[in-house]
Amino acid sequence: MKRYYDVVVVGGGPAGSMAARYAAELGVSVLILEKDRDIGYPVRCGEAVSRKGVEEFIEPDEKWIASHITKFSMNAPDGTEVVLPLPEEGFVLERRVFDYELAKSAANAGVEILTRAYVNGLLFDGDAVSGVKFDYRGEQHEVEADVIIAADGVESRVGRWAGIKTHIDFRDMESCVQYTVSGIDVDPNTIYFHFGSNAAPEGYLWVFSKGSHSANIGLGVSGAIGKKKSALQFLEEFMERHYPDAAILTSIAGGVPCSVTLERISAPGIILVGDAARQVNPLSGGGIASGMIGGSIGGRIAAESIKKGKPQHLLTYDKEWMDRLGKRHETFDRIKNGIYNFSDEKFNSIAHSFAKVPNDKRSLGNLFKTALIHNPGLLIDVARVFI
Repeated sequence: MKRYYDVVVVGGGPAGSMAARYAAELGVSVLILEKDRDIGYPVRCGEAVSRKGVEEFIEPDEKWIASHITKFSMNAPDGTEVVLPLPEEGFVLERRVFDYELAKSAANAGVEILTRAYVNGLLFDGDAVSGVKFDYRGEQHEVEADVIIAADGVESRVGRWAGIKTHIDFRDMESCVQYTVSGIDVDPNTIYFHFGSNAAPEGYLWVFSKGSHSANIGLGVSGAIGKKKSALQFLEEFMERHYPDAAILTSIAGGVPCSVTLERISAPGIILVGDAARQVNPLSGGGIASGMIGGSIGGRIAAESIKKGKPQHLLTYDKEWMDRLGKRHETFDRIKNGIYNFSDEKFNSIAHSFAKVPNDKRSLGNLFKTALIHNPGLLIDVARVFI
């Protein structure tokens, strides 16, 4: 470990690893500081992602794919199920292995990685961030850098220390809980979503197969709902109704920022990527692919600013992210606010209407069109996504 690096990345998740790799591939020195003992652990994720979202960054490998997903199952409050094909294949990942492989790809590009390194402060040169302070093996260290990339998750203390407003309306912070269970029977090629007041009001409940009679079963509800009844209570009631004999192997809980990107995700000497920047898809709550996209953009721009000797180039990151995905996420957010406020009766009616659609006419696009009958105000936003 040196006293200076061109770029220091705080956090070794998918966004952090991609930021580090893309910066290193342009020839700058990069260090990742990860607070946990292992890259990819603990897993705090539903682990579902599209093939397209992965292939941009790493070749799919069966060693980190638990299930191949080709179908989507919508389950209404009255028990009506509608199954439709997905427009493209998806995966349920083994995140421990997947995150390791992403970190290895960064290391192969020349990135240095330090685990159990707990960042507890920033260094400044005037108003610009110029390095980090961290604890490693019981000793305090400092490392200077031209650019700090905050990939430290939804909490993003690093962003706050830099003066970036990272707070979020509690109503947009989904309260999430998930069990990984075994001893259940689900189609390994289908992802199941349950909607309604008994499953996950102002959110949804998911069942993602992990193969071999196991699955991730979890849900997210808005902060407003979570104040009245916890996500854990909703999940326990669902398990009792549907899988009372399932063996619970692991349980996790946390917050997912289902909102638009932060108003500002860069400042002199620092950028935010992934959950730290609120680069999660606000409709689905998925953040793996979008985090890797944000990280790749941020890492490239960080390296460019250093090699060009133009620190102000770092501030172009905000616009490039918005042009790539940020504006699309704003549309998803408006769709979310419309759909998640549907009553149980509306969800039931949508499922009943769509159940009449022939199998060869079923698609996610057509499902949303059916939802438009119940909320015509969503028409423009849905059109922006599917047309």
